[in-house]
Amino acid sequence: MLVRIAGTGMCHTDLLGRAPGGRVAKPVVLGHEGAGVVEAVGPGVTAVAPGAHVVLSIDSCGGCANCRAALPGNCARMAALNMASVPPDGMPRVTDGGGAPVHSRWFGQSSFATHALGTARNVVPVADDAPLETLGPLGCGMQTGAGSVLVALGVRAGDTLAVFGTGAVGLAAVMAARIAGATTIVAVDLHESRLDLARELGATHTLNGAEGDLAARIRAISGGEGVQYSFDTTAVPSVVSAAVASLRTTGVCGLVGVGSEEYRLDPSLMLMGRTVKGIIEGDVVPQTFIPKLVELWRQGRFPTTGSSGRTRSPTSTGPRPTRCPARSSSPC
Repeated sequence: MLVRIAGTGMCHTDLLGRAPGGRVAKPVVLGHEGAGVVEAVGPGVTAVAPGAHVVLSIDSCGGCANCRAALPGNCARMAALNMASVPPDGMPRVTDGGGAPVHSRWFGQSSFATHALGTARNVVPVADDAPLETLGPLGCGMQTGAGSVLVALGVRAGDTLAVFGTGAVGLAAVMAARIAGATTIVAVDLHESRLDLARELGATHTLNGAEGDLAARIRAISGGEGVQYSFDTTAVPSVVSAAVASLRTTGVCGLVGVGSEEYRLDPSLMLMGRTVKGIIEGDVVPQTFIPKLVELWRQGRFPTTGSSGRTRSPTSTGPRPTRCPARSSSPC
């Protein structure tokens, strides 16, 4: 599908794609939180027609065991389809002014552009009256934070949760925990402005991570036992250790950050029924989860874009960048 981009967000993964070396071929058009209007569809596309408003998310093969189990973020071809920025047939879709190939399949879209090419696996139709220019982050950052809480961890009414890092992903997790009915939602960050926003969006407690023993303070907040769930977006080893140490027995810690340092966890904590779970894209199916986030926004329960009214039609002047409420160091 050819999609005319109306707006796109910036995730930390896009910054990783700019780094010298690595697995991302260059030159490359980045951008993986796009939203826009379908202009044309190829043979075999039946679910989306030209004129449809869509959000672009991760790509997946649809045929491997994990895709069949409704875990497209864990697709066996995840790296090849999303990180390599090369079409499956190896033929470039974009060239520069001199005719040289430019890589343009970053997360199946490369949405830092006026137009992007998507597939039936990663293009998600959304309601026409939603604020299209601001919906792009639902395809990655917001989906990751909210999905991790609601789907991957399965937080329920009355549960307790600590969120480490309240950038865009962490704030989405806070909002999702409030939607789920969690009674204790602890937000941890180094920046007071982020903590202020976390309280506004549903955190019942906020802690500055630079002050004292985080795990001990979180256990005290939760009656001495520790929280049932913790969620780390930072990938900082000391913070991950605190996230695990803040759990009660049988608690689960979800990790979405990717860092370059190894984690060291206390084996005595792991012997007491605690679980550390790696999560990609919230373990959700974008085609079903993103429309739910749009409906939650419409109800005022997931205020990622403020109180914006009906969307404006995108123009030929190109995409409008979306600024998420705050940033974290966590990739998707």
